[in-house]
Amino acid sequence: MISLLSRRTALGALGAAVTVPLLAACSGSTSSNTEASTASSVSGAANTANTAVPATIPEGMGSGSGDDVFPRTVTHFLGETAIGATPKRVVIISTGQLDASLTLGVVPVGATSGDGAGTVPDYLPAAFPEHADALAAITDVGSRTEPSVEKIANLSPDLILMNVAGKDAESLYSSLTEIAPTVATQGTGQYWKQDFLLLADALGKPETAQAWLDAFHADAASAGSGVPASTTVSLLRKNGDRTRIFGAVSFAGSVLADMGVARPDTQTFTDDTSIDISEEQLDQADADWILFGVQGGDASELTGMSLWPTLSAVRADQVVQVEDDPFYLNAGPTAALFVLDAVSTTVK
Repeated sequence: MISLLSRRTALGALGAAVTVPLLAACSGSTSSNTEASTASSVSGAANTANTAVPATIPEGMGSGSGDDVFPRTVTHFLGETAIGATPKRVVIISTGQLDASLTLGVVPVGATSGDGAGTVPDYLPAAFPEHADALAAITDVGSRTEPSVEKIANLSPDLILMNVAGKDAESLYSSLTEIAPTVATQGTGQYWKQDFLLLADALGKPETAQAWLDAFHADAASAGSGVPASTTVSLLRKNGDRTRIFGAVSFAGSVLADMGVARPDTQTFTDDTSIDISEEQLDQADADWILFGVQGGDASELTGMSLWPTLSAVRADQVVQVEDDPFYLNAGPTAALFVLDAVSTTVK
């Protein structure tokens, strides 16, 4: 069983190093068809009742097999894939899947980079120091939207994991299936829980993943009990020319929902994960607390905006710059623990 407690301890130490308060003075510048145990199924049903995002594999997908049962045939977003034995050489194509596979104890031989991030985001070696050497040895196989099929083939994988978001998925899938069995999840932060479970099915660990998710829901509810019920938390990100606020079904927003943390009225939307705002609309990012990320880490891209000093959270010294990657870019289970720890140790 994967210990969430020990993993949270490691992430908590990391979060303390990268979560920096910005003072006002310086701011103005299992799916229904997965054979899990009865106890796990009951626990999962109880702990996912209030989740803001899908927390089971879509009906009709998955394999219907339990942990370590091979061969298995996994139904996924682009078809059905037969996997003959426990995968040993896995290649990861999409954001968040490296996080998910590591959470399940699987270190891939290849992974993609891009979207302003490296092949292995910094928070993952810190969370999994036992895999530091293997993580350093991962081969970069190109961008997430257009990976190098040749580099992937050279790694002789026995399983490839991708998602269907933000790419010519069918064409890529067709090319990858010529190399090795390939399984496609849905992608984007809104679907991180269901994608974690589907990816786990392909790796032969669906029961392990469900147990992890059940424990996470319980852990999040417990951590959230320490946040005052009336305290609102805003999620804000700057990347390039875009300034965005994140709603209830965004990745970090879903963790806040699991914790029972309140959101400002401007960020309770559920029809999209985020909304772009202009500099003149920065007041939509205001709340009791603002947790913001900036791609590249230059806080002045936000703190230099003319309306920044007028925000109530800034005036109350309740603005925190968080690590951009686990909060806003890599939607995976260990990133979810990172968000949970950052919120529970910051917002009081």
